[in-house]
Order: sequence, then C-alpha cells, then structure tokens
Amino acid sequence: MVIGAVFGYLWWQGQVQRLAVYITETREELRKCAWPNWEELQGSTVLITVMIAILGGFVVVIDMILFRLSLYPLALVVAVLAGLVAWKIIKSQRQ
Repeated sequence: MVIGAVFGYLWWQGQVQRLAVYITETREELRKCAWPNWEELQGSTVLITVMIAILGGFVVVIDMILFRLSLYPLALVVAVLAGLVAWKIIKSQRQ
C-alpha cells in the first residue's frame, strides 16, 4: 500500500513521465555508441589484466621497501631526503 501511494504521488508530480523520457533518451544515446567487436574486447581485456598485474607488482615492491625502511628509522629519513632531493632536481630541470 505504501509503495502504491509513493508511486501515485510520483505519478502525480510527473516524475514517472520524466523517468520514461530519461530511459528513452538513454537508449537512443547507447545506439549511437561504437561498441567493440569480439577481438577488440579480448585485446582490451588482456591489456587491462597485464596493466593491473604490473601495477599490483609495483605496489607490492614499494610496500616491501617502505616496510623494511620503517624498521630502521634512520634509513627511512635517508630515503625521504633522497626522494626530496630527486624531486627538487626533476622540478628544476622542468623549469
């Protein structure tokens, strides 16, 4: 009964008609899209899988390095300072 009342109220305000127009316009826009064929889809899937594996490996390596450095506070300070120096050098070369 509550659902019926809510639906009736939305119908009275014209929200249901707006939703129908939105769905119709969305279907029209989706028909205009260029959808990939099967070979393109497979190639994109392989590329994304490889990139995720590379990114995951990078995150694991950086995490291991930071974990090891966190065990030795002096090494962490040296690593941060080295990073800051490298950042300054790169920044100065860009200007």
